[in-house]
Amino acid sequence: MNHIRASKDRKDPYTLISDVVFQSLRDCWKNEKPQKWLFPSWDKEKYITARTVQKIFQSICRKAKINKDVSVHSLRYSFTTHFLESGIDLKYILKYIQELLGHKSSKTT
Repeated sequence: MNHIRASKDRKDPYTLISDVVFQSLRDCWKNEKPQKWLFPSWDKEKYITARTVQKIFQSICRKAKINKDVSVHSLRYSFTTHFLESGIDLKYILKYIQELLGHKSSKTT
């Protein structure tokens, strides 16, 4: 599990990412040597916006010929759904999923 710092709403959640993705991000950081942000906007002093990420995601979906109405946010809930579908008992894992999604209330989760 990896910690995301300076994330949306300053919630700084934890997340699961594969070792391959983690190493790719680490390599990108080492190679690019960003001064402030790993994913800067055109203005290197600012990070890319959620809208920019959404546009990139939509472009990737088009290229992959995914015609469903999906968003970056859909990925969070797909992750949780697949996690539960794998047989994890909800009463034991709800708090863990709540933490992963960065929700303050289990009702939101």
